[in-house]
Amino acid sequence: MAEQERAAFPGYAPGKKTKAWKKKALTHYDLYLLLIPGLAYLIVFKYVPMYGLIIAFKDFNVFKGIGGSPWVGLEHFRNLFHSSDFYLVLRNTLLISLYKIVILFPIPIVIALFLNEVKSLLWKKTVQTVIYLPHFLSWVVIAGLFVNILSPSGGLINQLIVHLGGQPVKFLLDNDWFRSVLVATAGWKDSGWNAIIFLAAIAGIDQEQYEAAKMDGAGRLRMMTSITLPGIATTIFLMLIIRLGSILEAGTEQILLLYNPSVYQSGDVIGTYIYRMGLGNLDYSFSAAVGFFNSVVGFILVVSGNYASKKYAQKGVW
Repeated sequence: MAEQERAAFPGYAPGKKTKAWKKKALTHYDLYLLLIPGLAYLIVFKYVPMYGLIIAFKDFNVFKGIGGSPWVGLEHFRNLFHSSDFYLVLRNTLLISLYKIVILFPIPIVIALFLNEVKSLLWKKTVQTVIYLPHFLSWVVIAGLFVNILSPSGGLINQLIVHLGGQPVKFLLDNDWFRSVLVATAGWKDSGWNAIIFLAAIAGIDQEQYEAAKMDGAGRLRMMTSITLPGIATTIFLMLIIRLGSILEAGTEQILLLYNPSVYQSGDVIGTYIYRMGLGNLDYSFSAAVGFFNSVVGFILVVSGNYASKKYAQKGVW
């Protein structure tokens, strides 16, 4: 067999690739050593905890432990799919995530496009600092800030509404307003920071394209639509695929800090549902089943989004 392979492939040598890899590893051993902390982190904090997923298939008891708890198979998943609360939670999660994608995803792109057109370096840096700052505030701080601003009694927004002749609005207590508050606060916090990725992509565009366009008489708007946008299309697709993978996350920390029982109808999402069932009702197995479902759907969405992107746009994450 080895002789036939050598005859078919004159340059073939058994173990050649292995020897080349060993040689490369020895030559760059210091770089491979630098990989060890990152790999150790992934193994310890990402892969080892996956063992705990089996409690979704067990009637988990804290005192018996994972190994001693009895198997119940798919019972928790059957309870999940037969629960009316779950479909309400799933609907809220999808709606809030879709609102954030449709409304908020384009905003960082627009910010990056317009910041790229600013010629004054001082003005550009000032605007960047102002719009990046909210990202570094925790949701605890932001939630407290907006609870005060949106308060129906004394809040800045309601004072303005009353001054204009309207009635105070209970933004955080009204199911008709709560999702809008979630989208608005998420956009205020992260839109400026997310624009950094698109600004970096714009910086990588060949400047000769702009010079050639100017010679042809193209204006700023024309260059923006014909050069800048196509130049960052790959980044836009990649970010959208990544965003699709977290579509069932919907901002759990944000919602936990802003919602209350009066807006469960519109604001209770999968993450908050897991929190209430797992820690509130101590039903760890059921909450693990919900989390497992969440992860599987996220994985399917990422793979599907990447496949569609590669098929129709010839660009993908892998």
